[in-house]
Amino acid sequence: MSPHPYKTRTGLGRIVQALRNSASGLRTAWRTESAFRQEGLLTLVMLPLAFRLGHGGVERALLAGTVLLIPVVELLNTAVEYTVDRVSLERHELSKTAKDMGSAAVLLIFVLCGVVWLSILLPRMS
Repeated sequence: MSPHPYKTRTGLGRIVQALRNSASGLRTAWRTESAFRQEGLLTLVMLPLAFRLGHGGVERALLAGTVLLIPVVELLNTAVEYTVDRVSLERHELSKTAKDMGSAAVLLIFVLCGVVWLSILLPRMS
């Protein structure tokens, strides 16, 4: 018996349910979060470029990996925001801090992506 009442599935049933839950999360983020849509479109453009511009597996993995991290971190930021709002819509300094930190994480992943892309591509232009 599962110690958690909502975690009763095992094996293939658990995997199928996890995929359904993930698809639901992606659909919800796409429908409700303009930042996620913008970053998703950016990912659709930059991911093929990562494989085209990268020389070798390591460069391709770095270029593609940093691009894929952007929507991942945005999803986590959105999850933090939803959780904070679920607890209370009242303005509170801790709520603001949690949301600001999530936003900062998104900013930092954009910086990382830019640094990686520039580090790989700029030397080729000189």
